[in-house]
Amino acid sequence: MVEVTNLTKSFGEKIVVNDTTWTAKDGNITGFIGHNGAGKTTTLKMLTGALKPTKGTVKLNGIDITKNHLEAKKQFGYVSDSPDHFLRLKGIEYINLMADIYEVPTEERVEKIKNISTRLGIYDALDNTILSYSHGMRQKVMIIGALIHEPSIWILDEPLLGLDPQSSYELKQMMKEHVSKGNSVIFSTHILEVADKLCDEVLIIKKGEMQFAGGVEELKAKYESDDLEKIFLNLNGIEV
Repeated sequence: MVEVTNLTKSFGEKIVVNDTTWTAKDGNITGFIGHNGAGKTTTLKMLTGALKPTKGTVKLNGIDITKNHLEAKKQFGYVSDSPDHFLRLKGIEYINLMADIYEVPTEERVEKIKNISTRLGIYDALDNTILSYSHGMRQKVMIIGALIHEPSIWILDEPLLGLDPQSSYELKQMMKEHVSKGNSVIFSTHILEVADKLCDEVLIIKKGEMQFAGGVEELKAKYESDDLEKIFLNLNGIEV
């Protein structure tokens, strides 16, 4: 579970995220929705400890990321909005590096790597360098690296971007399987149709201000509409 209280991030005079409070519950897929520059990536980076909040707290499974960052970081797997990292490593070298960091035993990681990479359609390319991969293939390797230690919390920033239809389907299925075990997923997306079909709860942010945090059905009931895209656009001042 992710618990955010009064979370704020400023860069100089500019407030990027302003006093947001919300929870991503266990057993739920939580979609994080907002236009470019709304504060999604900044928020997710604060959840992971990559950015320090100006104010407020982030707790991951009850552990404060700023007070006990090493233990907190063991609770989650994070996929950033850019997969262009460790480009000179082979795919398998990067995944094993992540497995080493999280102390995944060798005998356990082999089957995990084969299972996830086969589902994502990249198993046969793991001996190639990440530099040689397409954007979507790089994304797949970053996903495998983030999930190799089986974290209870998945934090995914635009994880479906660049994935082929089959891999996108498999990742969505994996997300469903993960929360069915009582775990939690929070992911940002621009694809409202995906959020509508996949998410149990949504967070809608506009210019750093949280517009809504709660269940998808609650959101539709509140705005008397079954069209999540229309609700989102209306919340952002666009009449459709």
